[in-house]
Amino acid sequence: MAYAIISAVGGRVTNLINDQIQSEWNLVRDVKKELHGLSGTLSSIKNVLDDAEKRGVNDQSVKNWLKKLIDTAYEMDDILDEWNYTLIKHKMDASAHQMVQCSFIPSPCLCFKKVCDRRDTAKKMQNVKAALDHILKEMNDFKFVIALPTTDHISKSSKIQSTSSIAIEQINGVDIDRNKNDLVSNLRLNDDSQILCIVGMGGIGKTTLAQLVYNDTQVKDCFELQIWICVSDPFDVAGVARGIVESVGIETITPNTNQLELVLQKLKASILGKKFLLVLDDVWTEDNNKWEPLKINLKHGAPRSKILVTTRNERVAMMMGTLDKDIYRPKPLSDEECWSLLRRISLLGRSEEKCGDFEEVGKKIASKCKGLPLAANVLGSFLQFKYNLEEWENVENSEIWQLENAKVELFPHFILSYNELSPSLKHCFSYCAIYPKDSHINVESLMEEWLALGYLGSVSGNSGVELKGREYLNILAMRSLLQDFEKTKYGEQIVRCKMHDIAHDFTMFLRKNDDREKVRRRSCQGCDHLLVSQAQEYRSLFWDRRSPPNLCNCLISVRVLKFKRDLCIPLPQGMQKLIHLRWLGLSGTYLNEEDLKIICKLYFLQTLLLSFCSLIKIPSEIGDLIHLRNLDLSDNEFIELPVSMCSLVELQILDIQRCKQLCKLPKEINMLRNLQYLLIQGTPAKLGILEAVGKLTGLRTLGGNRRDGLGRVSTFHVGNGGDKFEVLKNLNLLTGSLTLEIYLGNTCGLEELARTAKEAELRNKIHVQSLEILFIPSLAYDTLPSSPELWMDVIKDLEPYQKLDNLVIERYKGCALPHWMSSSLNLIKHIHLLDFHHVSSLTHMGKLPLLEDLYLEGMPNMEFLGREFLGLESSTSSSSNHVAVFPKLKKLKFFRWYSWLEWEDITVEEEKCMHVSIMPCLTQLIIKLCSSLEKLPHCLLRKSSSLQIIDITHSTKLEKCYGDKEGSPWRSISQHNPQLVLRPS
Repeated sequence: MAYAIISAVGGRVTNLINDQIQSEWNLVRDVKKELHGLSGTLSSIKNVLDDAEKRGVNDQSVKNWLKKLIDTAYEMDDILDEWNYTLIKHKMDASAHQMVQCSFIPSPCLCFKKVCDRRDTAKKMQNVKAALDHILKEMNDFKFVIALPTTDHISKSSKIQSTSSIAIEQINGVDIDRNKNDLVSNLRLNDDSQILCIVGMGGIGKTTLAQLVYNDTQVKDCFELQIWICVSDPFDVAGVARGIVESVGIETITPNTNQLELVLQKLKASILGKKFLLVLDDVWTEDNNKWEPLKINLKHGAPRSKILVTTRNERVAMMMGTLDKDIYRPKPLSDEECWSLLRRISLLGRSEEKCGDFEEVGKKIASKCKGLPLAANVLGSFLQFKYNLEEWENVENSEIWQLENAKVELFPHFILSYNELSPSLKHCFSYCAIYPKDSHINVESLMEEWLALGYLGSVSGNSGVELKGREYLNILAMRSLLQDFEKTKYGEQIVRCKMHDIAHDFTMFLRKNDDREKVRRRSCQGCDHLLVSQAQEYRSLFWDRRSPPNLCNCLISVRVLKFKRDLCIPLPQGMQKLIHLRWLGLSGTYLNEEDLKIICKLYFLQTLLLSFCSLIKIPSEIGDLIHLRNLDLSDNEFIELPVSMCSLVELQILDIQRCKQLCKLPKEINMLRNLQYLLIQGTPAKLGILEAVGKLTGLRTLGGNRRDGLGRVSTFHVGNGGDKFEVLKNLNLLTGSLTLEIYLGNTCGLEELARTAKEAELRNKIHVQSLEILFIPSLAYDTLPSSPELWMDVIKDLEPYQKLDNLVIERYKGCALPHWMSSSLNLIKHIHLLDFHHVSSLTHMGKLPLLEDLYLEGMPNMEFLGREFLGLESSTSSSSNHVAVFPKLKKLKFFRWYSWLEWEDITVEEEKCMHVSIMPCLTQLIIKLCSSLEKLPHCLLRKSSSLQIIDITHSTKLEKCYGDKEGSPWRSISQHNPQLVLRPS
């Protein structure tokens, strides 16, 4: 974990040598030499860190050396912070002095202070250089191997070889059949899915599941050959191929033959024309170049051969070309299942009476496993030789990482995954342990904390930081080191996640600090030594108690400081000392203007969260926080923002939601050229500001957070005195959800909208995944004559990007739908049309290739639904090519079609003539409050094998026709599909 901080400090030293030595703040002469020497020392140490960090997992002496190195590197980082802080502070003081004196002559006091600060910095740098020289000398005694930091090597001793053998009786009572039956069925299918993958974290039971499937009698009857290969890492193509050949036993290979071509030819001959099941257990490689030669030769087996892969890394499954439906993710066991497994191992051979004595405490121990079968096995074995209740209670009261047995048997499974990570990712992963067990981790906050601590390294540009953070997060997710993901509603970005309790224990083991006495000696009598230990270990402090600590010198090195919300908590004493802070969360803390001025002197802040702080004025000094990227001022009472805030050129997120006294924003807001998220929901200032905001071409969101918390939504108020479509013209980076609230006051207003709608250029908003177009007419407008042509002009020009995921349109008063809504180039998946009172026919929506959900609500003018809805224009047209109508549609819902009389049917002969299949994926058909419709088309009733739900609630004539009575159509289709559910009122 040292690599990230050493790299960051080395980069800062290099910048100081190249830039600041040439400036007027030239360091004293001797320090130039020290800096060059320091840079060389850091480079020498960095070269061996990959080997050192891997050895440090199990070697305490190496671990202590790394801890000393990290502490010294952070000390150097602190010195560089102090140097830069002095530069900024003197610049601010000089600026203030000039304003007061109206003179450009520097103050003698300032000059004297400047010299003193330089000398203090020089002395500290010399001390750090001496400490690093001592560390370098110790490093040579360990004889570390120089290796590239990105090496994915895993030591041979860490590998755990698996076999196909399994003792079935050992897992009786554990509900592993949840995935086994699905896998067995899929392996027996005669489809073209060749590669199936079991993906999950270490210890979740991937190999056990594969063993159960491999030994299943139905599977054995299905394949001529069965082969089990434990792959592990590194991925040796020749070794895997040799293993397959030896397992089949037809061909022979000379023991010392390593020629890949020869081995692959033997492999081809061994499986030629034979239907085989190949299990590749514990695959790690993501390199397609290693997999491809094996894959090509495995295709010479008989059709319907299968390959079953187990891996901890979902990227492996993707690299192998596994379809998402063929990826199996074993679920954790329940606490009861964990206890059943642990009980069987730990209490083996003991009487029922004795077993009963341990049940209560045993269940508590089982709950520590958090569904991980391996943990239940390890703890069960650990308890097997503990014969009294006191010993069991001691285990229950201990953290798993404190148990010696866990280090030997459980954590090696995590060490394999951990050693696969790059040095920076190791730091990011282990940092997650600062969050309490079972807590939700806000991903955006986590990435900002990584940045604040230097774990993301140096990246160019604001977007580069987020991309790197997302990349790191996705890698940890793919490798099953994080779990329980919540994603944006219409996207793939992770919003929240958790860390498994055993993974949390593993990170605590990695960061375990045996030198507690040293920590106690470092801390003063007034400080909690555990608090000091957390601050020094993580450079972060999460405070959730009633009274805040006094922030004395023991805690001044923190980069991240978070207080749990409590309106009664005052600003902690000593805040001005925390000059190293990058991330500060004080939401819910009462702050006055003077408190805020103190915070504004923490010049390195990147994230500042001040919601619910009762702020009535934002001081102009906020503009001094030139590194701010995220500023949250939501739910406060100030009436204006200072113009100085518009100089925060690195600002990406400005949250002023629900600031109900804020009526306007500075017109200079367009100077915030890197602003990506302007969150103004519930703030009066959101009206009439878009003319300036329209120049912020980097905006991704203008609006607020979704009510469900999963993502953000941009909201634009157009028409009737609001803003104009042209404001949207250049905002082509808008992301996620976009809502257009179109206010209509009179016919002239509609004419204006029809003339200008094209200026929104929605087709260029390629990152928008969900679009809502809400027409909001006034009561006066409802009494005016309808203008269907103008409505058509508006909706035609609001054509979105063709890869939109979700579309909602409400209260549209045109008489027809736009043609873009039925284009075969439109890749939309979800459509909801609400209150289309004047529409009497639908467009060819059956041509939409990816549409999954179609919800049509409130169309009282619809009487007849013809085959044009399916995209079939003629009953006599025929085609030689087979086509699907609504090929992906799963859910079809009609609601409040009060005048609907007929749904045109298509006969079997017509289907055959036109070579079409209608809605092949449909599972739910819902028809509610359609009281005039008498019957359903037979072309849908013929789909009884795929339909799961037919809901005809409050559709009187349909209920009468399809009631569950003798001779009804419902009785006949339910016989074909017993799982079909009919829901009448």
